[in-house]
Amino acid sequence: PAFLFGQALCRMAGLCYICGMYVKIHGVVLTTVKYNDRQNIVRIYTDQRGLMAFAVVQGTTRGARSRAALLQPLSLIEAEASVRPGREVSTLRDLRAWQVVPNLYGNPVKTAIAMYVSELLSRVVVEQERNRVLFDFIEGSVRLLDGLERGVGNFHLCFTFRLGGLIGIEPDVGSYRDGWWFDMAEGVFRRAPSHGEHWLRPEQARVIHLLSRMTYANMHLFRFTRDQRNEILDTMLAYFRLHQSALGSMRSPEVLRRLW
Repeated sequence: PAFLFGQALCRMAGLCYICGMYVKIHGVVLTTVKYNDRQNIVRIYTDQRGLMAFAVVQGTTRGARSRAALLQPLSLIEAEASVRPGREVSTLRDLRAWQVVPNLYGNPVKTAIAMYVSELLSRVVVEQERNRVLFDFIEGSVRLLDGLERGVGNFHLCFTFRLGGLIGIEPDVGSYRDGWWFDMAEGVFRRAPSHGEHWLRPEQARVIHLLSRMTYANMHLFRFTRDQRNEILDTMLAYFRLHQSALGSMRSPEVLRRLW
């Protein structure tokens, strides 16, 4: 009786049965990976607790199909998440769309960009604590991409550069001087290369400085050829790999290289 009474109190208070609780979250879906024949593991970046992993039942029922549709990469969801001390994988209840972003998967170009953004985030964002600035940037970027009409071809470049600043690897653009080289290992501009092998020539370094001036508001004004855009993306990802070893190789950039 005492145990049942305790369960009842937990339910009334929104608690899990074993020293846990349910908290309301808003989140951006990053990836879904098959765990076993019955469950997938969905990684979601949330407003309250940073990166969280959830076990979600898969299947062919109407409910399972509805959940799968809600949990596509970069979907914006709200739900109640179970939080238990020492437990890495949580569960969700009352899952629903928070904001609808229909154009991400109704437009093939935006779909390719969405897959790139979700793959990049899943590799470099590992914080399991609240970071409202980073969350607002990601959530706002998703909504902007969904409604974007101009500058779509530069969105992934702008997003990648701005993300670097939020995860602590932004180049020191204050050290830029025309004609100087860029030291990728240190993230600074220098008069001439010295030790090490990760250097960008002055003409490449100038592009890094140019990117620092790009924003979502003005990115449609930046004109790049297809080859230039691909080289810029490759350079930024190489820079990320130097400072975020978990990035590794990515599959989605190859799709982007064929778009423009």
